[in-house]
Amino acid sequence: MNPSTGLNTSESSLAETHSFFCTTPEAAAVTRLCSALDVAFDACTEAHDPSLHASFARAVRAALTEAAADPALLTDDQREPSATCYRRHLLAADPHGRYAIAALVWMPGQASPIHAHHTWCGYAVIDGALTETLYDWQADGDCAVPVREHSRETGAVSFTRAGRNCIHRLGNGSGAAAVSLHIYGVSGNQIATHVNDVVRVADHVQAVPA
Repeated sequence: MNPSTGLNTSESSLAETHSFFCTTPEAAAVTRLCSALDVAFDACTEAHDPSLHASFARAVRAALTEAAADPALLTDDQREPSATCYRRHLLAADPHGRYAIAALVWMPGQASPIHAHHTWCGYAVIDGALTETLYDWQADGDCAVPVREHSRETGAVSFTRAGRNCIHRLGNGSGAAAVSLHIYGVSGNQIATHVNDVVRVADHVQAVPA
């Protein structure tokens, strides 16, 4: 529990180990999302890091938007929460290790740690609402300073590149469950270890609501 926010920011192994791959009719939406991501990568075959290209970012955001709007995207099992922290369900992983797709289920009061990213990533809110707090990195103090927070309602989409230029925390401050769809630029077996770059936050500094 983060005492300054009242949000549970722990990450247990439960959030990392539930895997569902394209073996059911309901997974057709995930298959379409994988196909759209493959097209995005194919359009950047000459790029060392496709995420640096605006066209790749647009393609990922478009793919997230389409997938998040599909009511058949997730099964009931893929919406199962955890009582202790948000739960991550791995939906699909690229056989070439270029990306992994996951659904995150957030119960009220659950939140991610404050983190940057070791890789590019994108997310869309499928159900409910999340609160996103953004931070600036202060190299001289080796810590992050909160800048602002805003609500991310159903349908909201975001894309970010690796590095500490984008530090945030996602949390569910509402009274109902929320579900989000995430794409990470790592292989499926790296999703728990090579995505979040957890950072220290400055003491006694509050974010400004947007």
